[in-house]
Formats: sequence, structure tokens, C-alpha cells
Amino acid sequence: MDARRRHYSSLQGCIGACRCREVIEGERPRTRVVVLLAIAVIGAHAGLLLWSSAKNAPVWDEWGHLPAGLSHWYFGDFDLYRVNPPLVRMVATLPVMFSGIKLDNWPGVADNPELRLEWECAVRLVSQQGQRVLWYFTVSRWACVPFGIVGAWICFRWASRLYGSEAGLLAATLWCFSPGILGNAQLITPDAGAAALGTAACYLFWGWLRTPTATRAIGVGVMLGLAELTKFTWLILFALWPVLWVAWRVVEVRLRSARGLIGELRQLILIFGLAVFVINLGYGFEGTCTRLGSIRFVSRMLRRIPSEDTTLPSKVGNRFSNSWANGLAVPLPANYLQGIDRQKFDFEADAWSYLRGEWRRHGWWYYYIFAIAIKEPVGTWILAVLAGGLVVLGRGYSTSLRDELTLVAPAISVLALVSSQTGFNHHVRYALPALPFLFIWISRIALAFRLGHSKVVFAIFATSAWSVGSSLYYYPHGLSYFNELVGGPMGGHHHLDNSNIDWGQDLLYLKRWCDEHPDAMPLGVAYYVPLVDPADFGIPHTSPPVGLDSGFATTLHAGKVGPQPGWYALSVNKLHTRTKEYAYFLSFEPVATAGYSIYIYHITLEQANRMRLDMGWPLIECAASQEDVRRDKT
Repeated sequence: MDARRRHYSSLQGCIGACRCREVIEGERPRTRVVVLLAIAVIGAHAGLLLWSSAKNAPVWDEWGHLPAGLSHWYFGDFDLYRVNPPLVRMVATLPVMFSGIKLDNWPGVADNPELRLEWECAVRLVSQQGQRVLWYFTVSRWACVPFGIVGAWICFRWASRLYGSEAGLLAATLWCFSPGILGNAQLITPDAGAAALGTAACYLFWGWLRTPTATRAIGVGVMLGLAELTKFTWLILFALWPVLWVAWRVVEVRLRSARGLIGELRQLILIFGLAVFVINLGYGFEGTCTRLGSIRFVSRMLRRIPSEDTTLPSKVGNRFSNSWANGLAVPLPANYLQGIDRQKFDFEADAWSYLRGEWRRHGWWYYYIFAIAIKEPVGTWILAVLAGGLVVLGRGYSTSLRDELTLVAPAISVLALVSSQTGFNHHVRYALPALPFLFIWISRIALAFRLGHSKVVFAIFATSAWSVGSSLYYYPHGLSYFNELVGGPMGGHHHLDNSNIDWGQDLLYLKRWCDEHPDAMPLGVAYYVPLVDPADFGIPHTSPPVGLDSGFATTLHAGKVGPQPGWYALSVNKLHTRTKEYAYFLSFEPVATAGYSIYIYHITLEQANRMRLDMGWPLIECAASQEDVRRDKT
């Protein structure tokens, strides 16, 4: 009787919950076919990631993650790239370590926590390994493909248990063909891994809430620790999960004894304790139990400069050094705390941010909501609108209120957290961990298959095909993807910049274009990633002339400023810089593109002079021949 009472109490607060359970249960034979389809979809997802991993050039952050991951294995320290926990890059670089790579003349670790030496290490790595470094990036990316598979499978399992196996297939499909997931899961950056493992942790926690046992608690604690080792974003779960536990038990307060609740509280403490242990294990217990007052911080939140200490840099301090907390032994690795601190420092920097043609200090609270809206396919958003409408107007499309709360609370918390950090807005990938929860929530619409709602079924097929087709049409350029509402990838740069469209991923596509067009050499190249010289990857180049209204123009001879005849390749981010070095290229139509993040221009003498005449600058009498350009370069 107690089990039955708990079952019915779990359905309170949701109009269609009973019917939802009725249509899901008792259809196992049908489920087997759907599982096979889900496996096929996930297999296709893995294949897409493996292919794009080999086709796209290393992106900006990967140049730091690769040497940092190697240093973790090679030297056993975690100072490099401490702004992100090390799990994903350690998984990525493990096969590179088996290749026998040697890290000679590696720069030492600086005492100043303000410095980030991973970029210097990246330059050193390229100088030592040459183009072989591209192979290291490829195998490192392949090692991260399992994160994408885990994310897809968790979406399938959670949605299946909530809304049925068809819903699981829909949720897995949305994950597997999401441009944001495809674009980031091919990289050794931690965002897709964080989305996958964070969702897995929340799924296991949901299972523990339904059936709290010590065995389940151990699994939840281990998975939470792994999620915390991907990104600091998931620290919110330490605050969110106790709230969800209380919310679940409030409904059942008459059905559970005080002894049972105390037992569950002990299991919750066990979950958090195991997570902390796994975090320390991931860092090799480096700096665990360091005194809080001895750790050097740089963020305004955690630093305070002691007046008597003149040896520290002006931006380094510790607000706890003269307080009662000075001697506390922190049960976390020192680099974990300093990573959180350095990440907070970056968000306090009031850096310039770009949105829809506007540059300003600080960001926008709605930046990530807007960015996701234009970076995910329109078909996905139509499904979301239909799902919301069916929840409000239909019957049988919802489950228990507590189940729904456990699903949506992490997504809302992630969006609220990242949106509150308005020191700068550069990367929609910060909100990536919210996407799988959205996909699972949307998947409820697939209950139409079992409820016999044929019109809804047709809408599911049509919009899902739109979503998948739109993503695959631009594959393997998921990082540059924008939906049709803003004109696709070619219109995206008018709305967002940075890693949202151009992170340096199309350099190899530019190399292929150059090989096919030797008459365009040497090419004027403005590439977004300053760590990389395109010449090192077989692209001879010069620098394009800066614009007439650029702040640099006054220091140059008039004949070397502004539009000049020739061939040019510019990263899209270079077209929208605050200083407008190359903004004049927006007045020309590109004749080709390398991927969707590098635009290739061929400016004729007539086109150059027309613009120079409009700007009141000296005209160019004749175009230099390619031989003259080569001679000048030599």
C-alpha cells in the first residue's frame, strides 16, 4: 500500500500526469525498434564528430587546452588553463601521451596567478612539433567523441522514462544533430563534455530522488564529481540539489518517517562528499587542504591587499588572510579554487562585447537567450512552441510536477548563472549545458504517437526534418551555424562574433582554396587566432591594408592605406573590430569563402579607386602585378 500511495502522490500538481503514465507503460516490444533507431542516430552522431574533427583546424582555446592537458600528464601539475577543470583535456591528450611526445624546454610555472602561460606553451609546442601538431589535435578530438555519445544516450534514457521511447528518440535526435553540440563536441574544449556529464549527473540524481538507496547515492556522487571536473558551471548543483530534495519530500511528508528523511539526508551528504573526493582525485590531490589564507587570488570577490604587504602585485591578494578563516584547510585542490577565482576575474574585467553591430563595455543580460535563439535551428524552436502549447492546452503531455521541476531547474539555473555574468559576453557555448534539458523537455511532444494525435505527429516529422536538414546542410561548420531567421551563417556575423561564428576553425579550408588558386598568391590574410601564423601551415601571405577610418591609418603612408587591388582573406571577426581596421571590406562582396568564417575578396583597381574617391583619398594609378608583390615581399 505504501508503494501505491507514493506512486499516486508523485502525480499531484499535474493535470495530464496519469494519462502520461498510462500510455508509456506496457509497450516494450514497440520500444525495441525505437532503441535500435536511437542507436543508429547516435552512431551517425559519432561518425559526424569523427569526420569533422579531422576536417576543421584547431580553434583558439584548443591551442591552450592541448599543451595544458599534456602538462597535467607529463609534469603532474595543474597550473596551466586553471580557468577550466582538467578532465576533458586530460581525456583528450591521453592518446598523445602514448605517442611518445617530448615536451622540451617547457616554460616554468609563474608565481603570479594573473598570468596564463598556456598560450606561450602553445607557441612552443608548434615550434617543436610543426604541422604534426595537427595530427595531435585530431586524435585528441577523437578521444572526446564518447562525451557526445554519453550526452545523446542520457537524453534518450531520461526522455524515454518521462514520456516514452519515441520521446527518447526525439530528444537524442535533437542532441545528435544540434549545430551547437556538433560544433563543440568535435573539440577538446570542455563545453560539450560539461553538457553531457552534467546532464548525466542530474539524471542519476533524479533516479535517486525516486528511489533513494545508498548504492544509487554512490553513483550520483561519482558522476557529480566528474561533472564538476568539466566546468565550474556545475557548482550550482551543490545549491540546487538540496532544494530539489526538499521540494520532493514536502509532498510526501506524511508518507515518510523522520528516520527515513534523516537517512536520505545522510545519503545526500554522501553524494556531496564523494563528489569532493572525485574532484580531488581528478587533480591528483595537488594542493588539497591548503590553508585558505595562503592562497593567492586575483578577483575582486576573493582578494584584499593587506596594507603591510608590499611584495604582491597590485591585483593579487586574499581577503581571508587576516580573518578567522585564515587557517582553514580547504578540502579542495588549490588550483580548483584559483581556477574559480581566475574565471571570476575574467568576468569582472568589463571587456568589450559585441551584439548586433553594437560594441560596449559589459554585456547584456539577454545575450545568451538571444544567441541560443538564432544559433539553434528554427525547426527546434517550432517543436518547443508546440510542446509548450500542448502542455497548456492539451492533456496527457506532462508527467509529475516534481519530475518536471527536476528537469527544468538545472537548465534555468545554468541560464540564470551565465546571464548574470555580464562583465563580458563572447561565447554562447557557456550556455551549452542547458541545451540537453531543453531537448528532453521538448521531446514530450512525441507522446502524440501513443495518444493518436495524427496532426501533431505530422508536425513532429516536418519540424524535426527541418531541424536536422538545416544542421546537416551546413555541416561540418556547426560553430558558424545560424538559423534562417538571421540569414544563416552568412548573416550571422551581423549579430554575434567570437567563438559564435569564427574561432579559427576554417584555416585548413583556406589552405585548400589556396592550393586550388595559385594565381591569388600571395594572399593578404587577416586571421583571427594570433597564436598561429598561416604561413606555418602552407599559406604564404601578406597583411591586408588597414581601413581609411582606422586608428592606425594616420601612421601609414596614404598609398598603403585603404582599398588596394589584390586578393584578400579575412576572418569574419576581423570585419567587426572596434578599431575598424578592415571594416571597409564589408562594402565589397566576397568572391568565395573558406568554410563560413573566412571571407575571400578580389578587389579590382576600379573597385579600389571608386571607394577611395568616395573617401577623398588619393587614387591608385595602376595595380601592382603579382610579380611586383612577390618581389616587394622578398
